[in-house]
Amino acid sequence: MVRFYPNENFALPVVEHLRGLGHDVLTVLEAGKAEQSIPDNEVLSFASEDNRCVVTFNRKHFIRLHGDNPNHAGIIVCTYDPDFVALADRIHGEVSKRPSLRGELLRINRPRR
Repeated sequence: MVRFYPNENFALPVVEHLRGLGHDVLTVLEAGKAEQSIPDNEVLSFASEDNRCVVTFNRKHFIRLHGDNPNHAGIIVCTYDPDFVALADRIHGEVSKRPSLRGELLRINRPRR
């Protein structure tokens, strides 16, 4: 089980499926941080303080943040996939291969059709 913190624009159906797979997922809304335009570095800081891995479609900014400071609880950057169940399954499959995500940057890409 992984503790996730999806950023604000992440798809709720993916969150729900990850929960169904046994993961602990705290959304921005549940954390009381919705609609506040919180900068990405603060999103990452909050997640790391709570030992949560950020999950995001915002690849560019979070890849840069990882390069600037790899001391975090994990970052998963995803390409958008309208097949939310398949995306959640790919995330689950990748995190299940690792004993820890601390300091890791994982890239989950939509398969080519």
